Amino acid sequence: MAKIKEFFKDTKTSGPHPTEVECGYQVIRGREGVLLQLSTYGSDSRQSEKKTSQTLQLDREHAAELLRIIIHAFPDLKDEAGGGLR
Repeated sequence: MAKIKEFFKDTKTSGPHPTEVECGYQVIRGREGVLLQLSTYGSDSRQSEKKTSQTLQLDREHAAELLRIIIHAFPDLKDEAGGGLR
């Protein structure tokens, strides 16, 4: 469980994961501003009840950076996002 401090391009070889999980999100408003929290939950095959596996928090700066990364990976989303970033 961590707040993102930096994004960097990873150059290691990777492929699709064999399992899927659910991801919940929350908008947290605090003294330091707004945070977007993303929490993944264990796969359906997990033997115990559903619980949080990993939580990531992004402030506005890092959310904007993630949005740029997403638009770079999926350029067609730019049109759906109302013309992209300003």
